[in-house]
Amino acid sequence: MEGGATLLTIPQLLAGRHVPEPVIAQLTTLALAPTFGIFLLGPIVDVRFRRRTYAVIGSLLAAMATGVAILKYDDLALLGAAMFLASSGAAFNNLAIGGWFGSLLPKESDGQLGAWMTVANIGSFGLIAMVGVPLVRALPLPVAAGLLAAPNLAPLLLYAVTPAPRPDQRLARESFARFLADLTVLVRRPMVLQLLLLFAVPAASFALTNTLGGLGRDYHASEQFVAIMGGAAVTAAGVLGSLVTPPLARRAPTRSLYIAVGSLGALFTLSLIALPHTPTAFALAIVGQNVAQSAALSLNNIIALQSLGEDNPFAATQFGLITSAAALPITYMQLLDGHAYGAGGLPLMYLADGGLGLGACLAMALLLRLWSRGRPSLAAPA
Repeated sequence: MEGGATLLTIPQLLAGRHVPEPVIAQLTTLALAPTFGIFLLGPIVDVRFRRRTYAVIGSLLAAMATGVAILKYDDLALLGAAMFLASSGAAFNNLAIGGWFGSLLPKESDGQLGAWMTVANIGSFGLIAMVGVPLVRALPLPVAAGLLAAPNLAPLLLYAVTPAPRPDQRLARESFARFLADLTVLVRRPMVLQLLLLFAVPAASFALTNTLGGLGRDYHASEQFVAIMGGAAVTAAGVLGSLVTPPLARRAPTRSLYIAVGSLGALFTLSLIALPHTPTAFALAIVGQNVAQSAALSLNNIIALQSLGEDNPFAATQFGLITSAAALPITYMQLLDGHAYGAGGLPLMYLADGGLGLGACLAMALLLRLWSRGRPSLAAPA
């Protein structure tokens, strides 16, 4: 819900004020930055208080900062700070949720949980994206800001009725040095290192899902059309991309599926260069990018949950570390796509995004094959 406001609604509002696309890209990159760095707080989530506490804190911060971002979108300096804080709250919430729910449910539910986490995120993103600009245009700005911020508080009802086990008291009592040593062991695990590399390269980032929100004018698409496509159509595409992955993940190694999704998505991105700049082409571009990104994020969640194992005291830390790695390429590709657009328009943007994505997929496919041959113990699906 926070992303629907800060990553699609605000870019549209800024584009309406003729703010240059590279500036919009810099602001959205700033908003995306916490999704990568938030994993550093994982140890705190794992050893101090119940994860419910951290989820509540994240929801409150996301709601308050989203309201400020909408209210002050004409002040770029304040807007950047508010977008960063709003995204930090949402990312902190996600960190707590991954460790919390991933530990509550049996391991055979990892596929369903990973997919439905993505469905919930995509669906709420689409809902806010669909109503965001119309609310700002139709209502006094303080009222619109409040209405777009308040839904971030809805999960508090779910948190209140979900069991929240206490953290591992042994870890809380141990010295910080011992705790760091345990974390070092975690990060040095071959499986974790493989996953960090797989997700840190732009093999399946599809950052264009955020960039396209501010480029409706290039396709001669109205604000209303962009809002509809960014809402209802993106939600449907996101649900499709998310739910198609669990049955596939039961039949094939999830890391290989992740690379396959990235490769097909990159080829789709490159094909967009040849399309005319019409509203129909815009719809195809944003729907296709969201189908691919939803499938990739669903697989990312499934792989991260599967890697936790049973009774993992570092569940939030490990989940946050792996999912944050996937957020890194979304962040830097957002900036790169914006600069490519500024240098050569839509064709260069699509060429840079799709070309780098396809190259990363080919490199990771080769590395996975080498790992599988050289170290059989690592070849099992992650």
